[in-house]
Amino acid sequence: MTHTESMQRTRIKFCGFTRQDDIDTAVALGVDALGFVMWSKSSRSVGIEQLAALAAKVPAFVSRVGLFVDPSAKWVEACLPHLDLLQFHGDETPEFCASFDRPWIKALRMRDTIDLAFEAERYAQSQALLLDAYRPGTPGGTGESFDWSRIPATLAKPVILAGGLTPENVSQAVHQVRPYAVDVSGGIEASRGCKDASRMASFVRQVASADAR
Repeated sequence: MTHTESMQRTRIKFCGFTRQDDIDTAVALGVDALGFVMWSKSSRSVGIEQLAALAAKVPAFVSRVGLFVDPSAKWVEACLPHLDLLQFHGDETPEFCASFDRPWIKALRMRDTIDLAFEAERYAQSQALLLDAYRPGTPGGTGESFDWSRIPATLAKPVILAGGLTPENVSQAVHQVRPYAVDVSGGIEASRGCKDASRMASFVRQVASADAR
């Protein structure tokens, strides 16, 4: 391991916030990014008014991320005042993702036939690629993991690892994959959309312990 690698800190994104208390806990734990689901078919989704209220309480230097699935441009634009980063989970084209004058990341579901090198080139304007488990008909939030060995050691874009991460397995995930960041939703919940403070704290501790290895 090089000196540079040993100094790397894995960034942490918690996703699926619906309650102010959960945001306050995440911020106190030092989480880097907070995700808000702006897809109405999700049980963790929030409307524009709820997004505005929650996002307004997020302090400086914590990124507010909006998660979209094949949205209309009008819907994304309505949410923009409350977001720092856009996360696209559907079949959005690179041109669509890049059309909002906002940094963005592209989520890719790890189906058997995916060519990550091709996708990294296709979505070259993204800030990172988020790799999630594949389940037909479900764009994310499955709570399932995938075979992390399928991720190339070198990829043209930073990797955000998602899919079935929990306080119990995230240390191994970070140690094996060495992603730029990890993203979790269900793995830190007491129930859908309601976070568990102790699991949130445990997740952060486990990531830090993996970074120190």
